[in-house]
Amino acid sequence: MQDGRKRLGDFGERLAAHHLEAKGYRIVARNWRCARGEIDLVAQAGAELVFVEVKTRRGQAFGAPEQGVTPRKAQRLLELGQRLPAGPRPGGRGLARGPGGRGAGRAGQTAALRAH
Repeated sequence: MQDGRKRLGDFGERLAAHHLEAKGYRIVARNWRCARGEIDLVAQAGAELVFVEVKTRRGQAFGAPEQGVTPRKAQRLLELGQRLPAGPRPGGRGLARGPGGRGAGRAGQTAALRAH
């Protein structure tokens, strides 16, 4: 990624994390990677586990940021979330897990897919 684009992306991820923390979420992972891809942010509030794809744009020329998350990308985020390890994380923080090892939601299922 070009240096300017990387800085913009990093700025957007920091801003998104700050926004989530202000809403009561705890950031439990940043730029979590596995062989299948990456989740920009993983946040948790109670039993709700949120997988966040951050899209930072300088303007509307390429559409709104939420338009950058296609149905395929949304499905990929959910699949990646299934791969998150349960248990302790660096710094002593852990992820709450639902039945079957899934990210916790109502009965361990995906509760909603939202753009903010």
